[in-house]
Amino acid sequence: MRLHVDRRHARVLELLRERGTLRVADLARELDVSPVTLRRDVETLAAQGRLQRLHGAVVWPGETAELPQPARKSIEGAVVGMVVPTTEYYYAEVVRGAREAVEERGARLVVALSRYLPGEDSVQADRLLAAGADGLLLTPSWERGVPGPGEGLRIIERPVPTVLVERSAPHGHPAAALDRVRSDHAHGAAEAVRHLASLGHRTLALAAQESPTSAQLRQGFEAAVEALGLRRAPGPSPAREPAATEAERFERTFAFLREAVEEHGVSAAILHSDADAIVLVPRLRAQGVRVPEDLSVITYDDEVAALADLPLTAVAPAKRTVGRRAAELLLSRLAEPSGAREPGQHIDILPELRLRASCGTPPPDRAGGSPSA
Repeated sequence: MRLHVDRRHARVLELLRERGTLRVADLARELDVSPVTLRRDVETLAAQGRLQRLHGAVVWPGETAELPQPARKSIEGAVVGMVVPTTEYYYAEVVRGAREAVEERGARLVVALSRYLPGEDSVQADRLLAAGADGLLLTPSWERGVPGPGEGLRIIERPVPTVLVERSAPHGHPAAALDRVRSDHAHGAAEAVRHLASLGHRTLALAAQESPTSAQLRQGFEAAVEALGLRRAPGPSPAREPAATEAERFERTFAFLREAVEEHGVSAAILHSDADAIVLVPRLRAQGVRVPEDLSVITYDDEVAALADLPLTAVAPAKRTVGRRAAELLLSRLAEPSGAREPGQHIDILPELRLRASCGTPPPDRAGGSPSA
């Protein structure tokens, strides 16, 4: 038996001297021994300094060459399908970023629209797959940006890599395991609160229209208000209540903000979206609520905030970056060697606060000090 072991060791060293690097599994098959037996041989020879061990392989002493890695697949000519609610406003930049990343890699982007119609994103995704899409960038029409009970299950059944864009599934939902890239809207709202607090504002209001973004805005706003020891305007935002018309929603929001300033000591507000702010700020000023002297305003989205008569400070999600990173992540999935999938990724992109003329220090009677309960 001793001679047999010595001969096997000699053969291991002979093959290693010839080839430089060998996988343990391949070596076991070539010598017709079990992997367990060969690992014992490797441990013995390594302890004697006659070879070096790597993870799953051995090399000749002093060699630094790494094991050859499986070749990544070419994605030139690949087709990336992208389903978004619209290509206007917010998603125009998201699509632009995705297109730039896809075309830089020699692939092609094909876009389909869901128009926020229930289930239409699934219909459009299937249509893109039938037309030959190799992977999907998908923005489902989920209310408030997350799937309800039973929603979104179709996504995980598709046979191609899928990246969620500006959407996320809750923990425990099957779609939560998908790759995703989104704006961290909660962080954006919290940064707006932090900036207002740094100016001395102690009582704040949030008026956010209902959208897939609004839940995160409220989350970030409430968390920052609590963390910084501030107060918020009492009662729910009127934008959360159903309105028969847009005009009715604006009237409710206007009344909410005016009451917040005149009766509850609010000196700063975060408005979503830019369009709402461009309508509301002139009306507030016309009714004697000066901006920013009586009320500092930060709007969310920064689509047209800089174009207002009074340029508005705004939180700007990095939409183009979201689209680019989502496309890059999907392309990396398409290029992965078979059986070599990297762990899933959840990427949150932080928005940027852009300072303009609509923010200032609060009136002297509302500045500094600890807020009352």
